[in-house]
Amino acid sequence: MSYRAFEVTGTRRFALVERELRDPLPGEVRLRVEACGVCHSDTLAVEGLRADPSLPVVPGHEIVGVVDAVGPGVTAWTVGDHVGVGYLNGHCGQCDNCRRGDFVNCTDQPWTGTTTDGGYAEVAYARATGLVRIPDGAQPLDVAPLLCAGLTVYRALLTADARPGSLVAVQGIGGLGHLGVQYAKTLGYRVAAIARGTGKAELAAELGADEYIDSNAVDPGRELARLGGAAAIIATASSGASMSPLVAGLGTRGQLLVVGAASDPIEIRTPDLIFGTHSVVGALTGSAIENEDSLRWAHDRGIRSRNEIMPLSEAPKAYERMMSGNARFRVVLDTRE
Repeated sequence: MSYRAFEVTGTRRFALVERELRDPLPGEVRLRVEACGVCHSDTLAVEGLRADPSLPVVPGHEIVGVVDAVGPGVTAWTVGDHVGVGYLNGHCGQCDNCRRGDFVNCTDQPWTGTTTDGGYAEVAYARATGLVRIPDGAQPLDVAPLLCAGLTVYRALLTADARPGSLVAVQGIGGLGHLGVQYAKTLGYRVAAIARGTGKAELAAELGADEYIDSNAVDPGRELARLGGAAAIIATASSGASMSPLVAGLGTRGQLLVVGAASDPIEIRTPDLIFGTHSVVGALTGSAIENEDSLRWAHDRGIRSRNEIMPLSEAPKAYERMMSGNARFRVVLDTRE
């Protein structure tokens, strides 16, 4: 038996191929993919930013599906389980980082859709340690983007460890930021949304923001300071220059948590770090069980990703749509066509 998948090689060279089904390896499961989000991190595969771009790989790391086979040694999952797979395809449990409980930084962990095949396909494989249980009643097309974008902002907010009621800012109201505002609000924070222009002010309020800062009209750092200083700022925009003014808007021991990958640097005045004991921290993602926590939190509190749905057969177009920046706000492939 075979299944359809989109492979990429080189730079943006997509090919629709038929692959033969195989049995899952020890410690691995096979799943029938129902949905897969199209994430900006898919650029690592599609734009050839891998060690060897000549080797074909299936992109996609926001996968929802149903287990249809389990490999030897898998005991926690059974055929029929509704599961997700995020960017981390499953930790090894044996490296030094794993032995210290730091599963996110496992040194022997495949990256879904980058170093191992992902979800632009009808079938995917993953280590059992990377699986995320999907809440009962959750819909695949709704859940898929939460497995990376949702988890990223959720984990960053937990890293901030701010007191309930504290001012927390979300910079950039796009694919990550529109989720960040919702998570921050449901976690009990006073939320300031930061974006360019006034076009997203109404949306930000609808998502739960208490304050809106137009970074075209005012210095966002100064405005946050005027509001009392932020305990945390979740920076989602893919621009180091846009993040640079934000440190000045942190409150005492406040953190700038960077989740948006940018090619240009963040420039910071050293006094803005020293006085107030501020810090700038990179936030990657979370473990499989943290991903499960994030999904449950979102499901129980009505956090929803705003998605554009496209069929698997249009995966290359879906990727281009995501890269255009015009999607509102995530693109999701429906593989059940």
